[in-house]
Amino acid sequence: MQNQLCGCIIVTTKYRNNQQIASSILIATQEAGLDGIHVTSLMQKSNLSHTRLGEFIDKLTSSGLVNTIEYDGKNTFVITEKGRMYLQEYQKFLQIAQTFGLDL
Repeated sequence: MQNQLCGCIIVTTKYRNNQQIASSILIATQEAGLDGIHVTSLMQKSNLSHTRLGEFIDKLTSSGLVNTIEYDGKNTFVITEKGRMYLQEYQKFLQIAQTFGLDL
């Protein structure tokens, strides 16, 4: 979104909340299927730095939403059934919120 004021362009950015970031990570892992997704690809698809992604992966794995598989010294992430259920319910919630005109 851009606003114009006195000939200057002001760009406003909407930041994602923690639920939106977790959702983007879960979507990327779900789309990767049973083979899982590597750190670099997950960083790109979820638009996060390595450090920030690590923080979220720690939370998601400790909650049982994502599993980490180490193969040849590289981490691969796979969504769990619990993660799929969480993502499905979160997406339902977003649809309900939008029905009532809420922008989350």
